Amino acid sequence: MKKILLSVLSLLISGGLVGLSAQEKEMKTGWSFGVLPCATYSVDNGLQYGAFGDVYYYGDGATYPDPLHKISWEASHFTKGRTRLYLAYDSKYLIPNMRVNASATFVDDPLYNFWGFNGPASLTDNTLWANKETGINYYGMSRKMFRALANVQGRIVDHLNWAAGVNYWNWKLGDMNERYGYDLNNTLYREYQKIGAISAAEAAGGQVLEMNAGFVFDTRDIEAAPNRGIWAEAYVNGSPDVFGNFADPYVKVCAYFRHYISIPIHIKAGDPVFAYRLAYQGTVFGETPFCMIQNVPLLVQRNMISEGFGSGNTIRGIRENRILTEGFAWANTELRVKLFNFKLLNQFFYIAVNPFFDCGVITKTYRSDILSKAAGTIYDASKEGDIISSAGAGLKIAMNQNFIISVELAHTFYNALNADPWIGIGINYQF
Repeated sequence: MKKILLSVLSLLISGGLVGLSAQEKEMKTGWSFGVLPCATYSVDNGLQYGAFGDVYYYGDGATYPDPLHKISWEASHFTKGRTRLYLAYDSKYLIPNMRVNASATFVDDPLYNFWGFNGPASLTDNTLWANKETGINYYGMSRKMFRALANVQGRIVDHLNWAAGVNYWNWKLGDMNERYGYDLNNTLYREYQKIGAISAAEAAGGQVLEMNAGFVFDTRDIEAAPNRGIWAEAYVNGSPDVFGNFADPYVKVCAYFRHYISIPIHIKAGDPVFAYRLAYQGTVFGETPFCMIQNVPLLVQRNMISEGFGSGNTIRGIRENRILTEGFAWANTELRVKLFNFKLLNQFFYIAVNPFFDCGVITKTYRSDILSKAAGTIYDASKEGDIISSAGAGLKIAMNQNFIISVELAHTFYNALNADPWIGIGINYQF
């Protein structure tokens, strides 16, 4: 975080700030590049290093601030072992009256954290997490993931689109690598296999082909950081298990409602915006395989990985993928306030803050019948319906209204799930 902030400050000092006058029209044409070093930290993955960025093409500027084409990429590594490679393309103009979104992602995570199923009901002991003195990492396992996806939207009427897509996943799951020095026989991943909460057929991963279809309603004025409008999605997402890796096909219902309300205070840099998201995801047919239970399906990917619940994608302040369940409903609310804007090196910038409040609850548990029999020190079924909430604030630095650096800090009020200090550093608003 310090590296990012110092880099930005040095640019401002060396280039000089030029305030935007009321008469000056903000416009970009041609190509625009945003590249930054990955210099982040999280309690789950440690320090991150590498690079990430966005490439925008605006053409003659007629669609600004929406680009004609956008390419996003990342290549990075974390000190706790994770490696990420990502390439994505997004455009509403490649095919007339259609939106195309495609990406390829590879993640190698030799010390992936597995906390058990159903969030609050899965009891944890922090003394068992990556303890080098005892040689125990009770919540550790390994995970490799490759994903390729392509989604398409087409216009029905103004602001209403149909949407369809396909996602291919290849998972390799297993114990941690012995070179890390942890006891591979003493892990929750092994314990879940012993009691049957993770079946032998899915313990090593496999291939999954998911398909989705539904509708998108969108009246936002700007996509990256709307000042006003509604963005809603409703669709089904599921897998026919064409590769025969798992016992059953499954179908999920996903619904997301996002509303952006401009508050007419008339700050020079722009009116504040109250933004909220109401979201639901639940399995309505079959059972999700273990390797897919953390996935949060989205038609347009705003971040490299869309997983939860917990992390910066859903309930901020909670450890990554801390809540793994078949059904979850959650809400995010935040106030987005632009402090000031300026022009630097022919680029348009603004600085904003966003205090927020998040909350969520499990609506359908995952394999609780098996876990309830185990109970004891790893599971407490009485906590399955507990409400989880958190609050915090963020700082945003945006270039040309599209390339947005985000720094957020959060605290969880449900102490058993608290991940203090929780810091999220990346790009884009959460929703």
